[in-house]
Formats: sequence, structure tokens, C-alpha cells
Amino acid sequence: MIKNKIAIGSFFITLCFSCQYFEKKVPSEKELLEQQMKEINWKEVDEYPSVVDCEKLTDKELQKQCFFDFLTATIQEKLAVDTLSNLFPQLDTIEVKVTVLPNAMLEFEPQFPKDSVAYDTIKIDSILHARLVDFPKVNPAIKRGIPVKTQFVLPVIIKQE
Repeated sequence: MIKNKIAIGSFFITLCFSCQYFEKKVPSEKELLEQQMKEINWKEVDEYPSVVDCEKLTDKELQKQCFFDFLTATIQEKLAVDTLSNLFPQLDTIEVKVTVLPNAMLEFEPQFPKDSVAYDTIKIDSILHARLVDFPKVNPAIKRGIPVKTQFVLPVIIKQE
């Protein structure tokens, strides 16, 4: 009687552990990668571009604002020594698209309204490229531990009353 109970118990235990009902499906590498790729927010970086003076701040938003303020002030300072405001007196603010590349290089491109036929866009572009050189070292943005390219548009005041 005890032997029968042990035999029946062993039979059920063996049946339970050998049953595919209890097997968990292990996702493939491809499925895991696809799932992670869907979860990543590609529109935001983990760390914004930065300069040395801003890196001592611990709050992410304050660091971002510090960097934008620094960049805007530096661009305004470099353009203030030029005749941009004399050549284009009607131009008080210009929007500049800034690209920070993964290798920490900076690119600048003026943004003009569609109806900006009054401006000599080629001349303004060449002045910007001539003046916006020798910037302090900028650390690129970081996404998942990798330096990435970022772009943003900054309003730069040309004429200060």
C-alpha cells in the first residue's frame, strides 16, 4: 500500500516536471532587442550637451538651461564685434540652428523665415561661419552611454538697445 502511494506520487511528480505546460518560453535575442528598441525614447537624450562650467550642476534641467544660456551668450558676444547689425539694421534677432556632433564639433546654421527676401541670407550665413569659431570645448549629448548628435534652435539677439 505504501509502495503504491510512493509509486503513484513518483509518477505524478515525474509527469508534472516533464510536462511542457510548466515550461516558460524564453524570448529570442531578436525579440528582446525589438522590445528594448520600442521602450527607448529616441526624442530625448540621457544627458544634454554641456560645457565644463555647467557640469557641476546636478539637476538635469538646470544643466540644460546653463548650456543654452552659455551658448546663446557666447554666440551673441562673437557676433557683437561684427557689422551684422550695421549691415542689417532691421534684423534684431536671428535664430541659429546649432548642431553638436558626437565628436564634440559644433555646426551653426542661420534660420530665416520663408519670406526673408529682404535679407542677404548668403552674407549673413558667411558672417556667422566666420565669427562662430574657436568655441570652448562642448561635451556632446549622451544616449545610453554613447555620444550622439543633437540639434536645437537658439534665438540670438543681434541688436541690443
